[in-house]
Amino acid sequence: MGMFLLWQEVSEIEKKIEEAPDSAYEIGVAIGTYLPFVVLVLVAYAFYYFSKKRNEDQEG
Repeated sequence: MGMFLLWQEVSEIEKKIEEAPDSAYEIGVAIGTYLPFVVLVLVAYAFYYFSKKRNEDQEG
């Protein structure tokens, strides 16, 4: 099920890029596709970093 949804999104992105009026639209689609993932990774890393730091402060 998850693989199907991923494949569906990839085909939608490819379709948007093919129908793009110019290269700026293609860049916008790429940024809009990857930016949420990058933000999610950064938030997850921030949680990890601050949790690790808090545990180290409590131990010593």
